[in-house]
Amino acid sequence: MTSPRSRRAQLFIDAERDSRFSSSATVDERTMLVDFLAAQRTTLELKCAGLEAELSRRSVAPSTLSLLGLVRHLADVERRWFRQVLAGQDAPLRFSSAANPDGDFDDAVADPAVVAEAWEAWRAEVAFAEKFVAEAPDLDVAGEDAWRGPVSLRWVVIHMIEEYARHNGHADLLRERIDGARGM
Repeated sequence: MTSPRSRRAQLFIDAERDSRFSSSATVDERTMLVDFLAAQRTTLELKCAGLEAELSRRSVAPSTLSLLGLVRHLADVERRWFRQVLAGQDAPLRFSSAANPDGDFDDAVADPAVVAEAWEAWRAEVAFAEKFVAEAPDLDVAGEDAWRGPVSLRWVVIHMIEEYARHNGHADLLRERIDGARGM
């Protein structure tokens, strides 16, 4: 007797326990964007749940892509857009620099201190971003970016949703390679 086939998306987390996408589809723009970004951030955490040393496992040589690298990279991305561009803070990136532009991925190693530092940094940057968005008078608040020129908070939040969604796709494959967990 063969076991019944399941959809891949049902294997990672039970739909009954998954509240990431449970907000109303008719809320105002800010609430909707904030909810989508929160869901993408939670997805990253879910993809990494229950792993520590395995977080640094690379995808396929010669790539340095890993779940830990994604956490470090997204901490820097959050920091860049919310602290540097929108808040105008002098806040150097935590894991990459001009001297080590791929440090977010290259230096993601299986060391408990490195893992803890990555999660601490990511959570701090997410908390800053959430507070910034909550306190902004509207989505038209703007900052100046050397690459894009003037950018609005609206654009940054949409860009962050896209950034997380793309990297969560990478995380799907990385996690499946580690322990076979698949899905949303």
